[in-house]
Amino acid sequence: MAQGVVVFFDERADRAVRALWRRLEAAGVPPVIKRPEGNWPPHVTFALTKSIPRRTRDLLKDELRTLTIPNLWLSTLGTFPTTENVLMLGAVVDNELLAVHSAIHDVLAGAVQAPSAYYLPGAWIPHCTLTQSIEHQQMVEGFAALHPIDRIEARVSEVSIVDTVTREVEVVK
Repeated sequence: MAQGVVVFFDERADRAVRALWRRLEAAGVPPVIKRPEGNWPPHVTFALTKSIPRRTRDLLKDELRTLTIPNLWLSTLGTFPTTENVLMLGAVVDNELLAVHSAIHDVLAGAVQAPSAYYLPGAWIPHCTLTQSIEHQQMVEGFAALHPIDRIEARVSEVSIVDTVTREVEVVK
C-alpha cells in the first residue's frame, strides 16, 4: 500500500495536461501507465509513504488551513534518470512552493511509515507525470511529439491524500 499527498489542478490546467496525454497517444506513446481502473487525474505529488495515520491526516488538514497553495507553473518538459523512463512536465520551483512542501513534510516527519526518498525536501522534483515505463525509442518519440511545450498555469483545486491501492481520495484542503 502507498499513500500520497497530491495536488489536483483546476479544470483548465487539467484539460491542458490531458491534451498532452492525447498528443502522446497520437504519437504511439502510452500516456502515463494504463491501468484497468483508470488513471489519476493530472496532479503533482508532494509526499509518498506507506501509510498516513488518521491523526497525522487531521494535523495535515490543520496545517494546510494556514497555508496558501501557490499556482504551479508547469513549463519544463523533462525526464528522470531512472531505469523506468519517465517523461514529465516539471514545475517552476520557488520559495513559496518549497515552503508548502516543507510544511507538509514537517507534519509527516516521524508520523508515517516508509516515506519515499524521492519526495523528501532536498530531493523532490515537483512534476506532473506524462508517461512512464516506456522504451527508449518511445521516450524520443514522446519528447518530439510534445516539444516545444506551452507553459501551463495550474491552479490547485484541491490537496488530497490518495491511496494507490484502494484508489480512495480524501480531500484535505
